[in-house]
Amino acid sequence: MTQTDTANITLPLPPEIHENGEMGIYAKFMQHLRHVPNSRMEIKVLSAIQFTADMVDCSDAHVAKLLIELGLRAPRMAFPAEFLSFADQSLMRNSWDVGGPSKALCELQGFWHAAGEDKFAAFKGGYPLLSTEGALV
Repeated sequence: MTQTDTANITLPLPPEIHENGEMGIYAKFMQHLRHVPNSRMEIKVLSAIQFTADMVDCSDAHVAKLLIELGLRAPRMAFPAEFLSFADQSLMRNSWDVGGPSKALCELQGFWHAAGEDKFAAFKGGYPLLSTEGALV
């Protein structure tokens, strides 16, 4: 995984096995990430996830989940609210339960805790979202 120097964000690696269009999603995400006209990496990641989802005609949560499985690690505010809702519901279960978190999602939770993210965000429900100017809403 590649650690960025502008923020506490780890970018994903390309998929080893090219299944279900994963490589196309990865390529579109990485390409758009370079072209987002903003200096805040959280906004670049969120914008690239949303752009990629629009391009491949699937949900923001699906694209975010796939990128998490490929190694993307970023603060909570870099993810769409739809993905955060899915992640929080999944992380409230045990890993062996139906609908429980994947290994990558558990690693993301550890990343969030190590970065000082709110450990009780899943129970609070309200997600801090970024406006287009980069300010918290």
